[in-house]
Amino acid sequence: MSDAAAQGKTWVEISFDCVPLRTVTRNDPPLDASPKFLALWERVQKAIRKHGRHNTYYLFNAHCRFHLTNDPNRGLLEFSFEGCAITDPEDRKTVACDLDVELRGDTCDWATEPIIRWFSETVRHAVMAEFDRYIAAGDLAKTVERLQKLEAETASKGGYVGFGL
Repeated sequence: MSDAAAQGKTWVEISFDCVPLRTVTRNDPPLDASPKFLALWERVQKAIRKHGRHNTYYLFNAHCRFHLTNDPNRGLLEFSFEGCAITDPEDRKTVACDLDVELRGDTCDWATEPIIRWFSETVRHAVMAEFDRYIAAGDLAKTVERLQKLEAETASKGGYVGFGL
């Protein structure tokens, strides 16, 4: 058994922030929002128009790293992504991902354009598997609960309080 296997390391690393679209109840952004927040707000609103609010989760600040060798200085492909994970009606399984994927860096001088395109598509499949793990770990339920509390606090104060993005 290799050291990596013995240490339980995963060679596809995925991280993301998640907003359940059903928790985004307002269509207007905060008046004092920064340009960066406004751009994210517009992308979230576009996702709502395209996919609806139910069983749809917006993933952002997201990265996927493929380790093709056991040396990060040789064989690493790093992608950023943003978009929607869509689950079944019971929120138990990811059924689709609609993501914008972009290569951010690599230490893989043998990766040709067809390989990069293939890995860009593989990001979608890897995210579906990871989102299923996210659901199974209960993180989806915790996220929904946290955002519902924040929404109630916001409503009670008549405006935006943090929003969590």
